[in-house]
Amino acid sequence: MTEPNLTTPGPNDDASGSGSAAHLLVGDTPVARYVLAPDLGVEHGLRPYLHPVRTLAGTVVTDALPADHVWHLGASLAVQDVNGTNLWGGRTYVRDIGYVWRGDHGRIDHLGWEERRPDRLDQRLRWCDPTGAVLLTERRTLTASAVPDHPAAWRLDLASTLTAPTGQDIVLGSPATNGRPGGAGYGGFFWRATAAEPPEVFAGELVGEEAVNGCDRPWVALRGRAPTGAAYTLVFSGLSPGDRWFVRTTMYPGVCVAYAFEQTVTIPAGTSRHGHHRVVVVDGRLDPDAAAGLVARDG
Repeated sequence: MTEPNLTTPGPNDDASGSGSAAHLLVGDTPVARYVLAPDLGVEHGLRPYLHPVRTLAGTVVTDALPADHVWHLGASLAVQDVNGTNLWGGRTYVRDIGYVWRGDHGRIDHLGWEERRPDRLDQRLRWCDPTGAVLLTERRTLTASAVPDHPAAWRLDLASTLTAPTGQDIVLGSPATNGRPGGAGYGGFFWRATAAEPPEVFAGELVGEEAVNGCDRPWVALRGRAPTGAAYTLVFSGLSPGDRWFVRTTMYPGVCVAYAFEQTVTIPAGTSRHGHHRVVVVDGRLDPDAAAGLVARDG
């Protein structure tokens, strides 16, 4: 198959400019808005993101621009260190110094659509450094679908292929790989949740932030209550080899498929890194057995 052109708009491209958005539906129910080009300062780590994401009953389960970390943008792909470029947003962690503002923020640009349907978005993107030079190209697909025999749940699938340019290796890092202690290996597919109080997190018999953060269990569940009072459960799966779960519940509610939790990851020149992440979004509270059963049934 011919590789799609990553610079010239194609027949399904959206050339409407910044601020445009797409939407995902399950049947006739809107479940997610996908912001393509946020109208924000570069320090936010500009990138496409999902917000709001809702349960089938309409409860919002993502947060964007929260006061504690204004660069947290719903659910998105974001990495703090890509060959020295900050594509996460906020300050950069520097070894032996700590977090500093460096003017090293890049951006992830939506280039165009390969396919766009109410339940499926297939797009082309590029990850750029502060000068606009391309660090990575990406093919990304987002799909929303019903969960059979579970009327209170739907699933989001995000498949991503990151390709390094010919002639240049690309190294993915995190605050942890740059010297920050405390299991701060974040960066990858990150979901900033919304919660009225600290949510619960579990992965099988592992319970709580300290136990779950950094583990490589097949799935992680975040069980919370939205500011409206409605209960929800998010069940995450889809680690690639070497990935780990990064979770926070006390400082803020969030779950990340972390690509470089303890060690940097290199995408050799001209090669690709593949990932497929799934989140099952459920109205109500699931216990660990129900979450495990849902993941097992869902494949």
